[in-house]
Amino acid sequence: MIREILKEKQKLINHRLAVLLKADRVEHETLYSAMNYSLLAGGKRIRPFLFLTVLDILGVDSGLYIDAACALECVHTYSLIHDDLPAMDNDDYRRGRLTNHKVYGAGMATQAGDGLLTFAFQLLSEQKQIAPDIRVELISLLARAAGPEGMVGGQAHDIEAEGKHLTLSELKILDACKTGCLLSAPVSMACAVAGTALKERVLLENFAAHLGLLFQITDDLLDEKGNLEDMGKMPGQDEKDHKSTFVTVLGVEEAEKYAEEEGALAKEALAKLPFDSTILYELTDLLLHRKK
Repeated sequence: MIREILKEKQKLINHRLAVLLKADRVEHETLYSAMNYSLLAGGKRIRPFLFLTVLDILGVDSGLYIDAACALECVHTYSLIHDDLPAMDNDDYRRGRLTNHKVYGAGMATQAGDGLLTFAFQLLSEQKQIAPDIRVELISLLARAAGPEGMVGGQAHDIEAEGKHLTLSELKILDACKTGCLLSAPVSMACAVAGTALKERVLLENFAAHLGLLFQITDDLLDEKGNLEDMGKMPGQDEKDHKSTFVTVLGVEEAEKYAEEEGALAKEALAKLPFDSTILYELTDLLLHRKK
């Protein structure tokens, strides 16, 4: 069931993303081309999927909030463009094709990432079907998740940690910011839209925190064991950059066990919810066993 629902949501998201970014003048065409190059390159769309799916589970018509879901994907894509830059991970491939800076140059790729980030908040601010106070909360949640308290802070920590041997505790803190925050934000945003009761919101956010850690562990495992054809990017980047990962800290087998433990904790949180969350159980298993 999860694969069919994921494909359905991906289709909705991709259709909307394809028409969102249009240059308003000829001078901006290269910038918009660079933004769309990465935004429309495919991908799992896990973050917008989480947002829309949690809305569905909470009894809200998710079809009314596609643009808010697209805002999440804009932020995620910006992070990938910047992560691939020569001054960061210096990757040549992303989602099976050349990275943005390899096509448009590092300067234009930087602007494309900046454009996607700021456009995401413009898009959220324009969602008139969402009450103003909730709109403000959504903007705040996404800004915190993406900014210095979240993903950007995690990326900065990641840069400073290159060549250092982190403890498991230190690595969890780094990855909770770098990866986890932008996987937790969609769930918190959906709860804000739905007006979810505090008890259920805490459980869903607990689920998301464990899912985010699971996602990073499997990402580290893929970097160790994956290949360009399946992943759409070159494996072995973490080793090349001398980064601590769950694989270097724990070893492959223990990292796999740790991912399974985080999956079990995510499901444990879901089991306490007073409504059917089967799709999130299935998503947890899908991410646990992903190949890309």
